[in-house]
Amino acid sequence: MTKNRLDKRIKNIPSEIWLKINKIDELKGQWIAGAKLNPQVLDRLKRSVLVTSTGASTRIEGSKLSDEDIEKMMRGLSVQKFTERDTQEVKGYFELLNNVFNSWKRIRFNESMIKHFHKELLKYVEKDEGHRGEYKKQENKVHMINKVGESIGILFDTTSAYLTPKEMQELIEWTINALENKTHHSLLVIGNFLIEFLNIHPFIDGNGRISRVLTNFLLLKADYEYMPYVSHEKLIEDNKSEYYIALRRSQKTIKKQKENVEFWLNFFLDILLEQSKRAIELLSKENIEKLLSPKQLAVWQYLNTVLEATPAHIFKATNVARPTINQILNKLLQLKKIERIGLGRTTRYKKI
Repeated sequence: MTKNRLDKRIKNIPSEIWLKINKIDELKGQWIAGAKLNPQVLDRLKRSVLVTSTGASTRIEGSKLSDEDIEKMMRGLSVQKFTERDTQEVKGYFELLNNVFNSWKRIRFNESMIKHFHKELLKYVEKDEGHRGEYKKQENKVHMINKVGESIGILFDTTSAYLTPKEMQELIEWTINALENKTHHSLLVIGNFLIEFLNIHPFIDGNGRISRVLTNFLLLKADYEYMPYVSHEKLIEDNKSEYYIALRRSQKTIKKQKENVEFWLNFFLDILLEQSKRAIELLSKENIEKLLSPKQLAVWQYLNTVLEATPAHIFKATNVARPTINQILNKLLQLKKIERIGLGRTTRYKKI
């Protein structure tokens, strides 16, 4: 039974994987502390990541469009030198990922959602009109794709077409239950879902791209809210060989007597850990002034000019309301940019 298989293979996880999970969650906490930053800056970051992620995810599958080409295309400028299929696939990915970034809180994870995502992903691709949002009705294989978009070999065989609806239903039910009941850490559930989804390969085309959109969506649902600000797809593209190796090494054990998804989980967590570190770098000393709101910035800049200060000193210097000052100080404390000295009326704050 699929449920027992999925539970069993992430039951006894080695300590090296738990160390990565703990580090990712530590960085997640730091991001949450600093998440209410300048919305205009975050919007610019999101726009940049949409272009970067769209380019990376479609190039993994053989597209030849650069990030610059995609930026021009999404601004309505024509890109003459590429095939219509490339531009059709890019437009679908860009719009779907944008919808995920903007609406993930309102979207429920279920089978109809996955099929709808697939339909939206391929809605501009004319060759895929007949099977958008539908599970495969013929067999498919996973190919490794080189930089010029050519297959350089079969990565692994996939689930038979006639078994696909049953296995997808079981996988989705297991994922929903595991996330809602917290039977495993959410990162183990998501990583396990992804390797099984890619092993099933439920659609004729678009499986790799839809898996990366689902990665963004599921991680956002699990409160890894920096997904729109650092490109997950770009990190995979930059480590494409390792991506294929991890998939193949884990996939060849699936449905065998002793399944081992640790190769995939290590890769998945390594990518997410690097993504987490880059998100926190956005909150570093060099970047923080670009991300703070005007009132937050006023308090931060004042604290950079004095050895230490009380909230009363900050109020006199900045004319920011006292309740707002307290909120800003708490945020800067969470971001580990300042430290608190003393208690009560003698409490002072200084830059670290």
